[in-house]
This record gives sequence, C-alpha cells and structure tokens, in this order.
Amino acid sequence: MPPSLLLLLGILAAYLLGSISFALVASRLFGLADPRSYGSKNPGATNVLRSGHKGAAIFTLVGDAAKGWLAVFLASHYAPQYGLPGYTVGLVALAVFFGHLYPVFLKFKGGKGVATAAGVLLAINLWLGLATLGTWLFVASISRYSSLAALVAAAAAPVFAILAWGKDDIVLAIGIISMALIGRHWQNLQRLMAGSEPRIGSKKKPQQTAARPMKSR
Repeated sequence: MPPSLLLLLGILAAYLLGSISFALVASRLFGLADPRSYGSKNPGATNVLRSGHKGAAIFTLVGDAAKGWLAVFLASHYAPQYGLPGYTVGLVALAVFFGHLYPVFLKFKGGKGVATAAGVLLAINLWLGLATLGTWLFVASISRYSSLAALVAAAAAPVFAILAWGKDDIVLAIGIISMALIGRHWQNLQRLMAGSEPRIGSKKKPQQTAARPMKSR
C-alpha cells in the first residue's frame, strides 16, 4: 500500500476514534441522562460529574484521554516502520483531537477536548503531558474552575512543547490544539468574567418559574 494512502487511512482512523464520545458511553453504562441535556450540555467529564456520579465522570475522563493517547502512540510506533513522513504524528494528533471536538457520530457537536488533548500530549512526550496536567491540576485545585484551568493549561502547553520537544511539526500541532481549546472555552471565559461560571462538582440548579401574581379577593 502506498505510504500516502496509508497516511490518509491513519488520519481517518484517528478521527473516527476521536469521534467516540465516552461521556455518552458512560452515561448509558451507568444509566444516566444524556449529558447534552443538563448542566453545560457538553459531552465531557466535567459535565458528567454534575450528574453526581463520580464513577461515570472518571470513566469519561479516562476514556477520552485514552483515545488521544492511543492514536498518537500507534502513529509514533508504526509510522517509521511503514515509511510514513515525520509529520504523521502531528496530523494524527490533530485528527483524533478534532474528532472529539467535531464527532461524526454526534452531528459534529462534541466536547471541549481537554481530556483528549491531555492524552495526546502524554503520548507525544511524557514530561510535556505531565507538565500540562500539573498546570491544570494546580489551577483547578485553587480556583475550582475546570474551564479556567483548561485555559491556562492550553496557553502553557505550546511553551512546554518548545522546551520538551524540538520538532517544528509537533510544536505546530500542539499550538493548533491549544488555540482550538481556547476557542472552545471562549464562552466559559465570558462566564468567568461575569461570575456565572459553575465550579467543579456543582450541579445545574433547576430553573425557577416566575411567580404568578396573587389574585385579589
């Protein structure tokens, strides 16, 4: 098989893998409501946590991270064996990440991509991934805002990539992923500035109906 065709098949496979929503898988396994029907309506681990089921949230987090890690790991391992170009890993990383953001199985309406991006970074370089995860955990533990932690970690990831990984194609791919993460969290940033962003573990309060005026007797 020509390397160019094999590269295209690898990119397609990575995109389809990224399109698997572990938030929906977890919700069905644990008998929960569709995560797109409550909270932020985002099919991701943070929103699944708002259901009150920590096990489902952990399953979602691990699954979304694992698919990012697996795609990049396989590309890193097999690309040299099949004579694929050096930028294969970067393209596969982008494919699995954007598969999560725009999944074909969910009419191209996916999650924010934080867990999948973390898996991608860990597969590219362990220290790069750990540094980015450490940044997320530090900000999240202090602020209790998952979105703020994601924004800070996304901004820091390209800097860590330059320090830990010298290949230009990898740094470019990580930069694109970081910009996409920030773009997906733009509404969260607006809510943070307005003071209306929910914290980690908070549940969506039911909307209250307007009080009806009392009839005069």
